[in-house]
Amino acid sequence: MDILENIDPSWTLFLDRDGVLNHEKHLDYIRNVSELKLYDGVVDAMRIFATLFSKIIIVTNQKGIGKGLMTDQDLDGIHNSLKLQIELGGGCIDAIYYCSDMADNSPNRKPQCGMAYQAQQQFPEIDFSKSIMVGNRLSDMGFARNAGMHSVFLATTHPEVEFPHPNIDFRFNSLIEFANAL
Repeated sequence: MDILENIDPSWTLFLDRDGVLNHEKHLDYIRNVSELKLYDGVVDAMRIFATLFSKIIIVTNQKGIGKGLMTDQDLDGIHNSLKLQIELGGGCIDAIYYCSDMADNSPNRKPQCGMAYQAQQQFPEIDFSKSIMVGNRLSDMGFARNAGMHSVFLATTHPEVEFPHPNIDFRFNSLIEFANAL
């Protein structure tokens, strides 16, 4: 865990949303604010992260928009609620990027790293070699590898994923477990 011991305020934390911060809907999408249910410990974890990382960025695939099941405005409402809950708990989210593209090979859809480049364009100080991506799917881990980041897998929704795995640097059961390890 040497990497985790070397984190200082020059590091950036990238987080997936569904299955990391909030409960996923099985084979469906979080379509409105009433469906957004944070995992226990997330607010506390985000408060810890705010003291450790210079930037906290959310990157999330959102095909529900591309499928016409929800609008960009619906997603904005969900994200505004998420940010408010985190901020009220003493944490912060510096930016949220999402990809609503339907094509799995879209440059912005994880595991491609277009959203990482969007973040770096907005925040030029981001150094991917001093960044960590936390996710609950192998596509999140691929995003980390493709961008040159360290990866943390949360076994919240896919505990069957084998570890060790070439794309996974660290594995935890929850976001608060990862935060406490830091």
